[in-house]
Amino acid sequence: MVLSDVFLAPLGLAAALVVIPLVLLYLIRPDPERVELPTFRFVADEQRQRAVTPLLERISRSLLLLIQILAIVLLAGSLAAPYVPVQERAVVEETVLVVDTSASMATTDGDGPRFDRALAAAREEVTTRTSVVTTSGGGQVTLRRGPPSAARDALDDLEPTDAPGDLRGAVAQARALAQEDVRVVVLSDFQGDEWTDAVRSLRARDVSVSLRQFAGGGAGNVGFVDRRFGGSEVTLSVRNFGAESVTRTVSLGDRERELELAAGDVATVTFPVPAGASEARLSPGDDFETDDAVPVVAPADPTVDALVLTNDRNRYLTTALSLVDQVELTVDSPPTTVEDDYDVIVYSNVDDDSLLPGNVQAGRDTIAAGGGVAVQAQAEMPDRLNDLLLIEPSGTDSAPTVRRTTETDLTEGIDFQAPDEYLTGSLRSGETLVELRDGTPLLATDRRDAGRLLYYGYIEERSSFKYNYQYPVFWKRAVFHLAGRESLSALNHETGDTVQFGADRIEGPSGRLSGPTTAVREAGIYTAGETVESAALLSERESAVDAAALADRSGPVGNVTRSETRTVPRRVTEFVALGALLVVVLEVGYLRRRGEL
Repeated sequence: MVLSDVFLAPLGLAAALVVIPLVLLYLIRPDPERVELPTFRFVADEQRQRAVTPLLERISRSLLLLIQILAIVLLAGSLAAPYVPVQERAVVEETVLVVDTSASMATTDGDGPRFDRALAAAREEVTTRTSVVTTSGGGQVTLRRGPPSAARDALDDLEPTDAPGDLRGAVAQARALAQEDVRVVVLSDFQGDEWTDAVRSLRARDVSVSLRQFAGGGAGNVGFVDRRFGGSEVTLSVRNFGAESVTRTVSLGDRERELELAAGDVATVTFPVPAGASEARLSPGDDFETDDAVPVVAPADPTVDALVLTNDRNRYLTTALSLVDQVELTVDSPPTTVEDDYDVIVYSNVDDDSLLPGNVQAGRDTIAAGGGVAVQAQAEMPDRLNDLLLIEPSGTDSAPTVRRTTETDLTEGIDFQAPDEYLTGSLRSGETLVELRDGTPLLATDRRDAGRLLYYGYIEERSSFKYNYQYPVFWKRAVFHLAGRESLSALNHETGDTVQFGADRIEGPSGRLSGPTTAVREAGIYTAGETVESAALLSERESAVDAAALADRSGPVGNVTRSETRTVPRRVTEFVALGALLVVVLEVGYLRRRGEL
């Protein structure tokens, strides 16, 4: 065994060389001069004969030297910083706990949910200073270097979410927290292998990383993995993650369908979406309940009643709107009487002489009732539409170019072409979404009272946008926007999404949340004012809950997950120094006994 296996500073043993001059002094010191006192000679001779033999006298003379040598050796040993190797966990004072709070940790087996067992193990890892990191939101630090009591409280407050987790991001957060002599403990089911690079990076910094896996249950999981909306219908995808064929019944509202799924199969089923809040469900359920249900929300009144007031029938616009299943379209030509209530009124190519005051008042009433009005540009704008028109017209011009398009729900993914001829003017109110080279709005929106206004700057007969395949897409979006109706895909989210609710008070599945923007991490229904939306877990990676054991993995994952046993030195300097002090005290006592002190 080399000295470095016992001492942190072996050079300190050089102090033991002091023993050499000490021994030399003992060897060269002169013998004491004997002086005979006749008066007491007979007493001394008698005591020496009774108390000391020659051998014991020799030992007595050398004992002091041995005590002094022992004291020097112990002092030199303390200077060399002696230590004993121990397991790192026995001496570490700071720990970073990475706790997986993703949806898959709610999987149950015979011993209960994985998450409960992970929390119990995490409590045992608490040290003098403990940080807690979860996999929510890309790695969320819930406690930074807190005492044991605060660490246990932080762990008690944790719950598994219904959202996918980011274990890689959480380990990266642990790396930012890891200082010298810090131990990182990761408690997860370790699905996938995205996290492995982050663990390697930590270990490359000589940080001890302990991986604790909790992956029981879920071997035969079957769950929803996707949801697509088309018109008023929803298509749900179901996958069998197990190794055996299964039968599941999918139900939504008053509809249901039975599916036969072989191992690894994915099947789809399409149902009409019921009005209001409902839930698609798989039966029977299994060990992972979260992906056995998908909440679905639709407007209570999904139909949009739209009126197009036009004097040329505008077949391009009316055809585009008639293709939308949820739109109940009415086309009328001024002069006419508008008696029914509509969610949306579109003024397109109307004659100034034919437009009645009542036709314009119908638009104002629609806005006041929370609906919307769209006004399409035309070469001669009727004066009566003045208060519904978002621009101040100043004439017509030709050969423009589109200078700017603002990305919104209305404009996303649509290529707005420059018109051949357009109505020039400046914006009166609202927001320009598409702007031409001279600053004229080509598309603008505004909110007025409880309703919405839209200016559509294409003069229909003088532009080619009506031939674009995106033309009906735009008008579908425009009608839903003006009616205040979100599309089904905009109302139904995936857990983990950040959602803008437009209200400060949000009621979630388990209580109140602060708004207007929040991350939906729990599956269920969310209500903000009159808005009702949903969130569901739809993740193949998260639903593949039957994670392989770390010990059974091969390749790069197996390399990073091999068990890591580390020993660290525990200093025993203070004990060696205390031994040296005791020897010095022994020496003083011995000298006192000999009468030399």
